[in-house]
Amino acid sequence: MESDKVLHVANFSTLFVCMVLKFPQIFVLMRAKSTTGVSLNSLLLELTGFIVFVTYQMYYDYPPPTYLEYPILIAQDVILLLLILHYNGSLKQSLIYAVVFVGGWQLLTVQKWIIDLAMSLCTFISAGSKFAQLQCLWQSKDSGQVSALSWGMATYTCFARIYTTSVTTGDMQVLVRFIVMALLNSWVLASVLYYRKRAGEVQKKQD
Repeated sequence: MESDKVLHVANFSTLFVCMVLKFPQIFVLMRAKSTTGVSLNSLLLELTGFIVFVTYQMYYDYPPPTYLEYPILIAQDVILLLLILHYNGSLKQSLIYAVVFVGGWQLLTVQKWIIDLAMSLCTFISAGSKFAQLQCLWQSKDSGQVSALSWGMATYTCFARIYTTSVTTGDMQVLVRFIVMALLNSWVLASVLYYRKRAGEVQKKQD
């Protein structure tokens, strides 16, 4: 059926995009050796949201194609976290973060009500990560070290997941999360492009 083909395309394109989603941001940081405009708090909140989301999906035995990209995203976020801590001169804190995240992940599945409560808060946590990045951009007025490509791909995956969720599980908590994330990712992307354009205009005037 045509709808099945669209679903497969949405699932596998999302998985493929997520396999490389953070690479542009990783390469930008490695090249610049600076974290200006990149929010550590945003990354920590995003990582928390990813862990809660994938644990919820696995706990309720949802189809793996609907969340398979999240372990990949978590691994890429961990690499980003280590790079940010390294360039900020606080790499030693990585051990503390590791203990907190692993301990929190184990706690999520102790009781059903815990994972349900965590998932109900997941949208707020993930939204908080986007607002933290927006705040960082507004304060620094510099998006030079923020990858527009990564944010563009993140926006696409959220829109794709709105479709796959609506035609598979129909879980409203998950669907609302993806709608909110799609809108906020679009906002961050627009802000990155705006500050990049403004920086280009300033550079032209100086030249």
